Amino acid sequence: MSRDLVGKRAVLTGASGGIGRAVATALVKAGARVALASRNADKLNELASALRGTGGEVLAVPTDVTNPDDRQRLVETAVSAFGGLDLLVNNAGVGSWGHFADSTEAICRTVMEVNFFAPIELTRLALSHLTLGNQPAVVNVTSMCGRKGMPAWPEYSASKFALVGISEAWRAEFARFGVDTLTIVPGMTNSGFEKNWLRNDGKADLRFDKGMTPEYLAAKIIDAIQQNRTETVCGSEARRLLRFNRYFPRLTNWLLARKVKKLYSK
Repeated sequence: MSRDLVGKRAVLTGASGGIGRAVATALVKAGARVALASRNADKLNELASALRGTGGEVLAVPTDVTNPDDRQRLVETAVSAFGGLDLLVNNAGVGSWGHFADSTEAICRTVMEVNFFAPIELTRLALSHLTLGNQPAVVNVTSMCGRKGMPAWPEYSASKFALVGISEAWRAEFARFGVDTLTIVPGMTNSGFEKNWLRNDGKADLRFDKGMTPEYLAAKIIDAIQQNRTETVCGSEARRLLRFNRYFPRLTNWLLARKVKKLYSK
């Protein structure tokens, strides 16, 4: 199936910066009508104004995705303004860069609330509207950490694994409603994501500046939606790691463990 985005009614979370901002721009360029959600009202309104200047039909809906009332208001506002819903893009996320042994329960719960519970509960609210939509789909932006858990990313990996897992369950469940479930699995992206981590004391040389641009990833996401690809791995680093892990899982684990031991040997 090929999905035409012209006129599609979409909700996009995490829209005010980085990957979300690029996806919002790409959706509007493709002809979609978009309800933009983010906690940062100023950035959200600035983006909405800029997109309207290009002829886009957008709404700015300041939203804390972990707040049930905000989630309800987001869905109701979008449905009321657009007359329905065709596309939900769960993009909002938070990271924590540090090892489990000296992390906290609070960090774990925050990561899980933002990266897992928020998107699934938003999907629960949106589903009844999506079932009435035109070529409807739920799009979950996950991570290569959702296919291979990585050291110093324990909570983040767990949250993204959970989102990948529920996406696979939804894929079969939602088929009876005619709603597709698409999973995006990006590698390292130069999106500014690291500026908002809950902690930043892991040991490794993370070269985000060498990662994909948000615009490149957004183009891949739009293409995946249009082509209705079940799962899309984005970025050469992610493709290499996941392919290597698929065929050599024990060696992959040994290499990762050796790297961590070396980093902490001093």
